[in-house]
Amino acid sequence: MTDAASPASVAHPPTPVTAPAVRPAATAAGRLPRVLHPGAWWLWALGLATAASHTTNPLPLAMIIAVAALVVVYRRGDAPWALAFRMYLVLGTVIVVMRVVFRLIFGGGQGEHVLVHLPEIPLPAWAAGIRLFGPVAAEQLLGGFYDGLRLAAMLICLGAANALANPKRLLKAVPGALYAVSTAVVVALSVAPQLVESVLRVRRARRLRGAPGHGVRALRGIALPVLADALDRSLALAAAMDSRGYGRTAAIPAGQRLLTGGLVLAGLVGVCVGVYGLLDATVPGYLGLPMLLLGLATAVAGMLLAGRRVRRSRYRPDRWRLTELAVSGCGVVTAAVMMLAGSVDPDRLYPPVSPLTWPEVTPMMVLAVAVAVAPAWLAPPPVRAAPPTPPAPAAPPPADTATPGGMPSRNPQPETRS
Repeated sequence: MTDAASPASVAHPPTPVTAPAVRPAATAAGRLPRVLHPGAWWLWALGLATAASHTTNPLPLAMIIAVAALVVVYRRGDAPWALAFRMYLVLGTVIVVMRVVFRLIFGGGQGEHVLVHLPEIPLPAWAAGIRLFGPVAAEQLLGGFYDGLRLAAMLICLGAANALANPKRLLKAVPGALYAVSTAVVVALSVAPQLVESVLRVRRARRLRGAPGHGVRALRGIALPVLADALDRSLALAAAMDSRGYGRTAAIPAGQRLLTGGLVLAGLVGVCVGVYGLLDATVPGYLGLPMLLLGLATAVAGMLLAGRRVRRSRYRPDRWRLTELAVSGCGVVTAAVMMLAGSVDPDRLYPPVSPLTWPEVTPMMVLAVAVAVAPAWLAPPPVRAAPPTPPAPAAPPPADTATPGGMPSRNPQPETRS
């Protein structure tokens, strides 16, 4: 009879049973992460930029910038172009500073509240009307700040779209007639994110090597590798596009090509004339909305004919769902509400700088900003790369067992007693 356990069962503890890995199907809010249609993000950002272009009030402009930053933080992924939003914030700050400095140099004391008197540089007679330096008034600096903040807000809104939307997926949603132009635009839009990624990679490598991170020497050590990387990327992109057939079109007769080009050109001219007719109240009525509609119809007809030259297939095309409509609708409603606020109370949207007054916010401005921030919760969570899983712990080695001679044995034989 055997009453002793097997040494193998003592030396090797039972392997713990682990649960199978479960794919993260939903977030804490119960929503599946997916990539939103890039056109929805661009329509939302263009709506915010349109709203920012219709005011110089610093309060709604600051709220629009905060809304764009909040949505980017909540809904951007971990792709290279998502890291470029910080660069747009820096560029916006540079624009504001440059506008204030420009007013400081060429303002010429336009205002009653003079802050400081700078020595004025005399100019010849042919430059009459231009003043260099001189008395600096608070009104001229405030006017420069308002103009710079409006331009910065518009740039930051477009930077938010560039950080949220995938430029490669945006190319698939462009009509066939604009395929060549859209390819160039998408390549141009991807330059800034790739440049930021290259700068971050070079700085990280320099820190690992212990190189100094400040000064002119550091700037030279960063600029040259970034420039070389940009050249390598451009050559690789050109070779990849050429191998995939970009730029090749179907055989179209010369007459049809001239017809489509003429329709598109005539349509664009009609759109320009129609927009001018809508803005100028002194022109005849038929040069306004009727000319605009006619130009749009002509341009669309030319684009449809030109789209036949481009033959391409689409793999897994992006579809517009209810979420895309809601996100793009938020941008359209934001622009419409801000324009309506300008028609109701224009003095609040354009606060005067002389006399100095404190800017105020109307309920319609707050409503526009509240609608603009809704995509932070309406849009689905972004798809992020899964973090690397840590390696499983190694199994412990088998325990040593002693033999009658006192020497350890790795493979003892089972002992039986009767």
